[in-house]
Amino acid sequence: MTAHDLFPPIEPYASGTVKVDDLHTIYWEESGNPKGMPVVFLHGGPGTGSTPAHRRFFDPHDWRIFIFDQRGAGRSRPLGETRANTTALLVQDIEKLRAMRGIDRWHVFGGSWGSTLALAYAQTHPERVLGLMLRGICLMRQQEVDWFIYGMRTIFPEAWRKFAAAVPEEERDDLLAAYDKIFRGGDEASRLHAIKAWSDYEIECSSLLPSADNLIIHNDNDYRIGMALIELHYFRNNLFVPEARLLDDIDKIRKIPGVIVQGRYDVICPIVTADALHERWPEADYRVIPDAGHSSLEPGIRAALIEATERFKTIGR
Repeated sequence: MTAHDLFPPIEPYASGTVKVDDLHTIYWEESGNPKGMPVVFLHGGPGTGSTPAHRRFFDPHDWRIFIFDQRGAGRSRPLGETRANTTALLVQDIEKLRAMRGIDRWHVFGGSWGSTLALAYAQTHPERVLGLMLRGICLMRQQEVDWFIYGMRTIFPEAWRKFAAAVPEEERDDLLAAYDKIFRGGDEASRLHAIKAWSDYEIECSSLLPSADNLIIHNDNDYRIGMALIELHYFRNNLFVPEARLLDDIDKIRKIPGVIVQGRYDVICPIVTADALHERWPEADYRVIPDAGHSSLEPGIRAALIEATERFKTIGR
C-alpha cells in the first residue's frame, strides 16, 4: 500500500451487543490483533454509526481495533432513539465497553462529532487514554450549530435551498424546530422526506470534491435515519454548559499525546474551531490539510490519519 491508501479490508474477530440501560442496546466489534495496541474508534454524526472502512485506518497487525455504534446509531437499537441519549451517557457507555473487554488504557480516535466525544471522554477519564487522534474538530457550541443550519448556505446555497425546502416556508426562520416537528409528529412520508433532505444536506457539504465512496456509504437507510434524528436531538438538547467546557478543561488532557487533523476547506466543521482548540492545546500536533474538506476519506486527510495511527501505535508500549 502507499501512504495514501487505507489498510486492506478486514473482518471482526469478535462482535456482539450489550444492553447499557432499559432502553438502549449497543453494537460493538473488535478486529485486528487481539494482543495489539488497543484503540477505540468514535464515529461522527452524532448518529451516523460505524462502517467497515473505519477499521482500515489502522494496521491490523499492530492495533486491537474496537468500534461500536453509539446510542441510536448504526446497528445499535432502537435506531434513531433520542431518549436517554446524552453526551454524558455516551461517555459512560465507552467506559462500560472498555471494562467489559478487559482493556486498561487505550488510544481514542474520533472525527467530527467523534472528536467532540473523544475530548469529553478523555477529560472525564484521562487516566484511561494513551493518545488522542482527532479529525474535523467539533466542540458542539451554539455558533457551530448555527453555522451548520444557516451559515453553510454561503458556500453551498443550492444544497441549503433543498434543505430548507423540506419544511413549510413559514417555519424556515427556525429550521431546527421545524425539522423536529416533522420528525416527531409528521406523517411517515413527510418524515422520510425530511430525513433524506437533512442527510443529503450534510453529505453534499462534506467533501471538497464529490466522492463516490461517500455516496455509497451515505446511501444506507439506517445511516440516514440515525444521522438526521440524533443530530437534530443533539443540536437542540446537548450543547455543553458552559459551551466552552471542552476548551476550558484542556488542562485535564494536556499531557496526553494528541494530533489534530483538519481540512482547510472543511465546511461542516470550519477550521476556526480546530484553531481554537490548538490555541488552547498547543502541545498537540496540528495538521492542516490544504486541499481537503470534511470527509475522512479525502486523500490528504486519509493520509494524515494513517500517518497518525502509524506513529501512535508505539505510544504506551
